[in-house]
Amino acid sequence: MPNECWPSELDGLIAAPENHKLLFENDSVRILDTIIHPGQTTPLHTHCWPAALYVLSVGDFVRRDETGSVTLDSRSFPPPSVGSALWISPIPPHTLENTGTTEIRFIAVEIKNQP
Repeated sequence: MPNECWPSELDGLIAAPENHKLLFENDSVRILDTIIHPGQTTPLHTHCWPAALYVLSVGDFVRRDETGSVTLDSRSFPPPSVGSALWISPIPPHTLENTGTTEIRFIAVEIKNQP
C-alpha cells in the first residue's frame, strides 16, 4: 500500500473494490484488472503509482476530481484501440463515469519502485 501519496483509504482497491481487482502484487509492481460498466461511476479513489495500461475494451468516460470538476472527457479525443498500451502518471482523487454503451476494461501494471 502506498504510504507517501494520498490517504490509503482512497487507494483504488480499497475505495473502489467493485471496479478494481488485484491480479498480482510484489515489491515492484501491482497488477489490477479494472472494469467500469456502462452508466456506472466509480467511487472517489486514487492511483499512487505510474502505470502501463493494456486496453481490453473502450468506451466514453468522464473523469472528475474530488470537487466534481471535469478533468478529462474522453469524447474530446480519439479513443485508444482495443489491444493498445498506454502510459499514465499517478492520478489524484477522482471518479470515472462510463458515459458510453460498452464496458471500459483494462489491465494496469502499476510501477511501485520508481527512483
